[in-house]
Amino acid sequence: MASYKVTRETTLLKLLCLSNGHGEDAIALRILTALKSLDHPPDIAALPLVGEGGTYLRTQIPVVGPVKAMPSGGFIYMDGKQLARDVQGGLLQLTLAQLKTVRQWGRSGGCILAVGDIVPLLFAWLSGVDYAFVGTAKSEYYLRDEQGLVPRLSWFDHLENWSGSVYLPWERWLMSQPRCKAVIPRDRLTAQILRRWPIPAHDLGNPMMDGLESTGHLTIPPFNSDNDTEALKILLLPGSRAPEAYQNWQLILRAIASVQQLISDRPLVFLAAIAPSLNLKPFLEFLPPKQWHPVGNASQSASHTSVPRQVWYRGQANSRHEVGQPPGHLILTQTAFSDCLHQADVAIALAGTATEQFVGLGKPAITIPGNGPQFTPAFAEAQTRLLGPSVIMVSDAAMVGGAIAHLLSDPERRRRIYENGIHRMGRPGAAERIAECLMQVF
Repeated sequence: MASYKVTRETTLLKLLCLSNGHGEDAIALRILTALKSLDHPPDIAALPLVGEGGTYLRTQIPVVGPVKAMPSGGFIYMDGKQLARDVQGGLLQLTLAQLKTVRQWGRSGGCILAVGDIVPLLFAWLSGVDYAFVGTAKSEYYLRDEQGLVPRLSWFDHLENWSGSVYLPWERWLMSQPRCKAVIPRDRLTAQILRRWPIPAHDLGNPMMDGLESTGHLTIPPFNSDNDTEALKILLLPGSRAPEAYQNWQLILRAIASVQQLISDRPLVFLAAIAPSLNLKPFLEFLPPKQWHPVGNASQSASHTSVPRQVWYRGQANSRHEVGQPPGHLILTQTAFSDCLHQADVAIALAGTATEQFVGLGKPAITIPGNGPQFTPAFAEAQTRLLGPSVIMVSDAAMVGGAIAHLLSDPERRRRIYENGIHRMGRPGAAERIAECLMQVF
């Protein structure tokens, strides 16, 4: 992998970052933070094309131009009804105003960093100045792996490869323009395919895997049992957007019941990583009272409007079939996401970026299609192609326990899953490598 170093003094660079989604904002922020840590860092501003830019504002990166939260939350590509709602909510006016801001930026000099899909890439080209593109939305793994094309369900699905790449000809045209100085796709396979055309594609890794170090903020209580079998820790990922996350949580609770029925030879710890932006109280209200007993601060949460950011529940004795087996713990936290990723052995996941990060640590995820707007059956199926054998999709929550039991009985399969996840998602440090590359090409 190439290493980029800035070896000459440069004048102060002005950089405008365009991103279009909550996950894209987070990835862009990692790159911008790495840029700010370099010698002679650029003068940085951001324009989130989706949402209100809270990710940037919380880190004091100035947001220029108009921003607005839309009804779809950015998922207009998956549902025509969502697009219609966004249009009614002022999407066209917002887009035109944002484009005007980008063109004004271009006339004042500087460069553009586009993070996401074709929308920020098109805006970057329309700016009239030099630009770079970090492609987060597409991967060749959606179509193929290192052995060839992935089998698809219908002849129509095969048409996705009609142009020879997951990136369509007009997207590749935008990437091959002289003003496009660098294209950083999300994985090595995609970079290799893009190099078939005159595209400056760099294999620098995936910033999703940066900043995931353990913090020590998560404590798992003891079981108070003579059974010294190591607990099985299961990560629960309901997604980050309301109300979909609350609907996904109900599916996950059904999945937990199936795990408890089929895995009775070791203690169970369920780690629910809840997005800080969500209200924790609805998650607690859905818990079956006969199955989970609140412990400590959780016991007061149902009757208070202020809910702690981390709560514990102990399983009731009658929720396990084996006599004498500890019934397990359920921990809901909004402050220890990275710790949950590292401590968990397997995930029950109805999420996008968080699932990819967990898989990138070499761990398996069981997914259940939800009702959307994000985690639909189509999204879940595409995720299995993106992440390969690391993701196991089941059609019903009641099948999750069996899927996990099969995994536990097959160490060779878990070894392949570990290697696959590391390979597809890459090693940490991508943000720093991308920042150095940008300083060189600009």
